[in-house]
Amino acid sequence: MKKLCLVAFVAIFGIANINAQGANFGAKAGVNFANFSGDITDNKALTGFHFGVFAEVELSEALIFQPEILYSAQGTKFEDSGVSVDFNANYINIPLMIKYGVAEGFNLEAGPQIGFLISAEIADQDIKDEMESIDFGLNFGASYDFTEDLFAQARYNLGLANAAKDSGDEKINNSVISLSVGYRF
Repeated sequence: MKKLCLVAFVAIFGIANINAQGANFGAKAGVNFANFSGDITDNKALTGFHFGVFAEVELSEALIFQPEILYSAQGTKFEDSGVSVDFNANYINIPLMIKYGVAEGFNLEAGPQIGFLISAEIADQDIKDEMESIDFGLNFGASYDFTEDLFAQARYNLGLANAAKDSGDEKINNSVISLSVGYRF
């Protein structure tokens, strides 16, 4: 896993260095409202967090390529015999976003994401082996630049891959709303 993160980090920032004149780097963090969708019922959103780094590569005056590496705490909540139980799933996510500037400081964004499962547990019991180790999704969102360096971002991740192993015909997908604040260096 460490090698994978290192390779991803080098690849993302290597791409940004190709076009260094139009590249920015930064960090972002925020809150997640995560859930599972699909063939699952009576579950509720679990509040988590995310943090990581990003690069912005200017493709044109209105288009920016924004690769990221994020740690993301995801999962869901459900009730078992009247007791609330948290299902925690932690990922290293690599979104590859395209941002389109629609107005001064306001951007719409979309792009694919690959996630690598780090851990999964229910009530402090490790269930990582019951989950798929790789997740795929599509992100949609918007961001607003308060200053040249400071921005806020809202994003929805629509999970496309089945998160559970050996689930037969049942599909369980990640579904995450993320609110972030970021800073460009």
